[in-house]
Amino acid sequence: MNTKIKKTEEVLENFYKNLKFPSHLAQATTYSLMAGGKRIRPLLFLSMLEAYKIELKPAHFEVAAALEMIHTGSLIHDDLPAMDNDDYRRGKWTNHKKFDEATAILAGDSLFLDPYFVLASCDLPAQNVVSLVKELAYASGSFGMVAGQILDMDCEKKELNRSEIEEIHQLKTGRMLTFPFVAAGILANVSETELIQLRQIGEKLGLAFQIRDDILDVTRSFAELGKTPGKDIIEEKSTYVSLLGLEAAKTQLLCLLTEVKNALSVLTIVNQSDILLLVKNLEQI
Repeated sequence: MNTKIKKTEEVLENFYKNLKFPSHLAQATTYSLMAGGKRIRPLLFLSMLEAYKIELKPAHFEVAAALEMIHTGSLIHDDLPAMDNDDYRRGKWTNHKKFDEATAILAGDSLFLDPYFVLASCDLPAQNVVSLVKELAYASGSFGMVAGQILDMDCEKKELNRSEIEEIHQLKTGRMLTFPFVAAGILANVSETELIQLRQIGEKLGLAFQIRDDILDVTRSFAELGKTPGKDIIEEKSTYVSLLGLEAAKTQLLCLLTEVKNALSVLTIVNQSDILLLVKNLEQI
C-alpha cells in the first residue's frame, strides 16, 4: 500500500511542478495535497483494480491522483470561514490560515477542475475516460459531494431523522467513496449487474466512513484527529451519534462494515486482501 501511495503522490507533485502555473497557486495546492492523509480513496481504487487482476499502470495512478485532488479541494473549501471555519487540518494550518482566503478558494477551484485535465490526458481507452469523467463529476458535484455539503450546512441547528442524516452522509461522503469501486469496475469491464453491486458496496462503505467520522469527532483528541474535535456539537449538527447515541452508532458502523465484507465476497475479484485490510482499518474506533 505504501508503494501505491508513493506513486499517487508522485503524480500529484509532478503535476503541480508545471512551470506554466503561477508559483503561489501551485504552492497553495501542493501544501494541502501533501499535508498528509490516509489516501483511502486512491487506495480503494488501486486495490480494487489489483483484485480484478489488472496490472497497475501510470494511467491508473493518474486516475487515483485525480480523485485525491477533488477530495483535497473539498477539504480546503470545507475549512473556510464561510463553511466549517476551522484553523487546522491534518495537524497543520488550514489553507486559508497558511495563505489567505482568496488563495484558498482558488487552490480549491484548481483541485476541482485540474482532475478532469488529468483524466482527459490518461492513456486509457476513450470510452473509459468518458465514463470515468462522468462518474467523478456525478460523485463530486451537484449529484454528490457538493449537494451533501449544502444540505449539511442547511441542517445545522435542526433535528433530523435518520433518513435525512443518511441522505446527507451518502451525498457528502458516500459518493466520493463509491467512485473507487465503480471506476475499478469500469476499467475491469464488469457486467452491469456487478457494476450495480460495486455501487452498493461503495455506498455502504461511504455511509460507514461518515458514521466513523461522527464517532471520532466526539471520542478523539486534536492530536489524534489533526483537526478540531467536537465540531459537530459546536455547530449543532445532527449526526448518527447525536441521533442514536455513541454505542448504537458504533454498532451500526460495524454492521455496515460486515455487510461490505460479505458483499465483496460474491464479486468476481480474485484477491481481496488489501481491500479487506482497508475495511478492517475502519473498524478501529
